[in-house]
Amino acid sequence: MSSFPQSANPVRGGFVLVQADTGRPTKTIPFQYNPDTLTRTLEPQGMGSEPGDRLEALRLKGPPHESLKFDAEFDATDAPDKYPDGLYPVLSSLELSMYPTTRALRAEDRLAGSGRLEIAPVEAALTVLVLGPKRVAPVRITEFSITEEAYDRVLNPIRAKASVGVRVLTVDDLGFSHKGGLLYMTYQQQKERFAAGVASSITTLGITAI
Repeated sequence: MSSFPQSANPVRGGFVLVQADTGRPTKTIPFQYNPDTLTRTLEPQGMGSEPGDRLEALRLKGPPHESLKFDAEFDATDAPDKYPDGLYPVLSSLELSMYPTTRALRAEDRLAGSGRLEIAPVEAALTVLVLGPKRVAPVRITEFSITEEAYDRVLNPIRAKASVGVRVLTVDDLGFSHKGGLLYMTYQQQKERFAAGVASSITTLGITAI
């Protein structure tokens, strides 16, 4: 886990749950400690899938599928008064981002009981991963496992590690007018600004022409 001097006032990463229709944040779930490592995997979305497909070899049909994996650690052992229920509240907040609400479940049950069928599944809140002010991305949680490592006297977890995998949602997933689509465009534009700052001559690679 990464810790910093108090005077450094470090920015903490975390998740924000956002109402998809209004764009209003409904819950912020900060990491107690920033991850020590983060693995990102990009899968290009090309048109040409077979060798020798000359017409499509360089075409891109959309943004790559970007996946991120990291561990988030939580520890309540040093402040039991601050965590009377241990880590249940913060862990439950993370987990519930993947659940339909009990209100939505009861509403579906009432519709089924009256002979009506709800065709569209319940739409969850938009999950936004924030890793500093320059990396804010709409995501879908694809993997989530919790390792509880210590407990208090009534078996509340007081030290735990959440292993999280997410996939960045793009405009292909959400559209350009969706709040998540707008966030994605800002996320990619930030990458483009970073990349624009890298300028080198091919002579640095020991060649003069291609």
